[in-house]
Amino acid sequence: MTIRKSTLSSQDITSLNQYWSLANYLSVGQIYLLDNPLLKQPLTRQDVKPRLLGHWGTTPGLNLIYAHLNRLIARHQLNMIYVTGPGHGGPALVANTYIEGSYSHYYPAIQQNESGLKRLFKQFSFPGGVPSHVAPEIPGSINEGGELGYALSHAFGAVFDNPDLIATCVIGDGEAETGPLAAAWHSNKFLNPASDGAVLPILHLNGYKIANPTIFARIPKKELNQLLKGYGYQPIWVESSDVNAVHQLMSDALIQAVNRIQKIQVEARTQGITQRPIWPMIVMKTPKGWTGPKSFENLPVEDSWRSHQVPFKELRQFPERIELLEAWLRSYNPEQLFDSTGRIIADINDLIPEDSLQMGRNPHANGGVLMQALKIPGVGDFAVDLKSRGSQKISATRVMGTYLAEVMRLNESNFRVFGPDETASNRLDDLYQVTAKTWVAEQLDSDEDLAMDGRVMEILSEHTCQGWLEGYLLSGRHGLFSCYEAFINIVSSMATQHAKWLQVASQKVNWRQPIPSLNYLLTSHVWRQDHNGFSHQDPGFINHLSNKEPNVVRLYFPPDTNCLLAVTQKILQTTDKINVVVAGKQLQPQWLAIDEAQKHCDQGLGIWHWASNTDSAKPDLIIACAGDVPTIEALAATKILNQRLPDLSIRFVNVVDIMTLAMDTTHPHGISDDQFRQIFSSDAPVILAFHGYPSMIHRLIYNRPGHENFHIHGFNEEGTTTTPFDMLVLNQLDRYHLVKNAVNRLQDMTDSGAILDDMDFKLAQHHKHILQAGDDLPDEIFN
Repeated sequence: MTIRKSTLSSQDITSLNQYWSLANYLSVGQIYLLDNPLLKQPLTRQDVKPRLLGHWGTTPGLNLIYAHLNRLIARHQLNMIYVTGPGHGGPALVANTYIEGSYSHYYPAIQQNESGLKRLFKQFSFPGGVPSHVAPEIPGSINEGGELGYALSHAFGAVFDNPDLIATCVIGDGEAETGPLAAAWHSNKFLNPASDGAVLPILHLNGYKIANPTIFARIPKKELNQLLKGYGYQPIWVESSDVNAVHQLMSDALIQAVNRIQKIQVEARTQGITQRPIWPMIVMKTPKGWTGPKSFENLPVEDSWRSHQVPFKELRQFPERIELLEAWLRSYNPEQLFDSTGRIIADINDLIPEDSLQMGRNPHANGGVLMQALKIPGVGDFAVDLKSRGSQKISATRVMGTYLAEVMRLNESNFRVFGPDETASNRLDDLYQVTAKTWVAEQLDSDEDLAMDGRVMEILSEHTCQGWLEGYLLSGRHGLFSCYEAFINIVSSMATQHAKWLQVASQKVNWRQPIPSLNYLLTSHVWRQDHNGFSHQDPGFINHLSNKEPNVVRLYFPPDTNCLLAVTQKILQTTDKINVVVAGKQLQPQWLAIDEAQKHCDQGLGIWHWASNTDSAKPDLIIACAGDVPTIEALAATKILNQRLPDLSIRFVNVVDIMTLAMDTTHPHGISDDQFRQIFSSDAPVILAFHGYPSMIHRLIYNRPGHENFHIHGFNEEGTTTTPFDMLVLNQLDRYHLVKNAVNRLQDMTDSGAILDDMDFKLAQHHKHILQAGDDLPDEIFN
């Protein structure tokens, strides 16, 4: 379909101006007004909110774009969502969804009448109301707007495998300075026009951030054009400070952009793809805070950083400013926008899409509506056939890769794997037997496993991988993010924002449907960074997420391959969660048969009776562990203690789901005090070997019975380029330090000194050997 370019009529411009005035009026009202929404009486102190919170500066630009997109959607039946990069432009998105009717659809108490207007205005940035930023509460949104930089990657994630969807993504020129946004421009090298939808970026140059000019607005137009063309886009400029001329420019730009998108897609879908398309984008340059106050106290406001938030504050303390606010609101001619009952009478009917096409109601922005459950294969065909415990050395993630390949095969347009150039490194390369890596850029004959229709997404930007996956999940599809453990910290802030989104969407917004969970595989982890060293040794991500909303976060530490398979099958079927699985990629021993593994993972933790030497309810000592390498060391320590102290009764406990250690009153996976006491006793010393920072375990169990008996070994921020076993020694997570700690905690031991001396001798022997040989002693090598 080619949309004809035509000059707007005077009636078109009048309607667009009325719509824009209406959206601007509603936006200002949200920021300032507590009452008197129709200005039926002169404004007073009581009509104004005591605390003024919000952002005006970006809002008129967002309103202008939304008005024109609605016109295009209404006239040409486009399937489109609106991704708001300037997430602090919350009043704009609330205003526009209210105008089109989608807000009242989801919030029936806020109708298009005077009472509804009063509620709409009062709730904004008000206790018990809605936040000032784009958030789950706002219909049509798929980004948590409190932090900038993620909008463009979200938009691309939403259109992968959505061939009919256009995601219009407004990018603020302040946001454009962020690292995540800078990398996200390259997402067009991964967009397949034959099977994916399209992203229409709109870079909004309004010149200023909070208190400074923006870089993109202060470089020459030619230079900016060259930059954007270098990213692979064809910029279409809309540059105006004339409220009438801007409409013609914006209308023409959108028509040109959509025609170009549709031409690219038709050619790809009928003739195939021969080269990467040059996608259109729009650069809109308009004044910041446009249509607002020109100045305040002899200082410029419009087209200045002073319009960024609230142009003038403290209205209750300075009543004379209320007149300025009223003049500003009346400049939009509210008497032409509403009748006396608050019903919208502005001549904008032709600009409102039918219900099913409204951006506030687009099901891709409420992805659970479209979500289809993954087809999940059973794990039996992939499981390790356990011959004897600890005798087989297998890469757990390699087997996981075989399983994920089957998931990919069964879900050809509903599942993708994301990662920063580490799929093969993390031993997941069996995926390539089913699909290649997505690549729409130039290819050479020497390249391997690249294809335009590939479904493994790799870019050396953790931010972009995270943003793609979030957009993919939020629009209803499924995926997994594989990453080196140390560098997943790069997206800690993004994970926090997504956790907040899930928390609000699942607990406070009843019309949002559950979406697939965000699944992480963290491998190449802290204990097996053999050649990279200290820079790659950091388990802090799990510590970070353990503080988040208990209903959202799940942390898993499968000790072997079959447990990893069981956990993978489990997490892929969940919704509204952030699941983190930590598992090594190296060859390591296997402990459980698949039926044992599934039962153990369902329970989350349990006693390994085969590794214990007692069934007594009151053991002398408990050895516990969480993590694959800590499990190896805990079992080795138990073996040493059994040999040296055969009369010592030892219970062995393994923890897969670390949140089971939390109280059942604080986490859905937590266990009761009675269950905790049954597993860990209440008086026996507990030596617990943990994958991460010991403080995390102490925080989870601080109020448990017998907490004072727990002695946690984990990562103590000691690392270097050294042997695998020496990493453990440096952090006292090795078997010898575990034995020493256990012996020191036991009472009435007759030969404790001899055992401690032997352990010290082993440690000295180890240190001497690695300095000479460069490798661990044979009995210490666990790969």
